[in-house]
Amino acid sequence: MKIWNLYAPLYETAMKPDQKLYDEVAELIRKRIRGKEVLELACGPGNLSMMIASAAKKLTATDYAERMIAQAKKKDNPFNISFEQADAMNLPYKDGSFDAVVIANALHIVPEPEKVLEEIRRVLKPGGILIAPNFVEHEKGKVSRAWTALLKTAGVKFAHEWTAQQYYEFLEKNGWGITFRKEIPARNLLAYAEAEHENS
Repeated sequence: MKIWNLYAPLYETAMKPDQKLYDEVAELIRKRIRGKEVLELACGPGNLSMMIASAAKKLTATDYAERMIAQAKKKDNPFNISFEQADAMNLPYKDGSFDAVVIANALHIVPEPEKVLEEIRRVLKPGGILIAPNFVEHEKGKVSRAWTALLKTAGVKFAHEWTAQQYYEFLEKNGWGITFRKEIPARNLLAYAEAEHENS
């Protein structure tokens, strides 16, 4: 958590080169969360939160790093967003609390992403949807290699460096049936996935 608290004031600037990517991802997400009670994990300073909130009935945006949440709260946020600090592996919400859970670009950083997926399944209502866009293929292409090397030098470590196919297979192995997928080019390829748990 220390590294994300340290970089909280810089995160938004670092992500600006990928703005077109986030615009596309946000549009995909808005279509799936319209009118729903939504939980967002690893929201950072709230960039994506601000872009998708208008489609949701209510958005609870969370991050493990308290300074990320502090940055998010400084913004002129829509009335239907609440920002809260929460551990994705031990969520403080009751079973079946949400219609959808969004976790963007975080599963590859978490040492035990299986535990995060278990918690997501627990807090989702039956038939609820997981939306999990994730950066993959961190060593493909000169730009990707350079960006990955810079992040690692800065102390950002990837616990998992999946290919797109490996990422989809990881979700399926943990009981999530993918209902929609799309690869979106960026500094690192983004594997966008929507899924429902097979036992929900």
